[in-house]
Amino acid sequence: MNTINYKTKGTCSREINIVLNDDNKIESVEIIGGCHGNLQGISKLLIGMDKDEVISRLEGICCGSKPTSCPDQIAKALKQ
Repeated sequence: MNTINYKTKGTCSREINIVLNDDNKIESVEIIGGCHGNLQGISKLLIGMDKDEVISRLEGICCGSKPTSCPDQIAKALKQ
């Protein structure tokens, strides 16, 4: 198991905690702050997905006029 703790930048959420299994598949995602309902839904959808697939799907998503978003920050956390 590998745990990623990431402090977000440029979003309403403050922190993202991700647990990956030994096959680089997501076991759990916890997002602190932000739009709770939406982020709970995204977190549930990511469980079981491959890390690289998540990065390719979420990287570059913007939120309004912001150059990033919570999904984009998840991709950045996974890339670190």
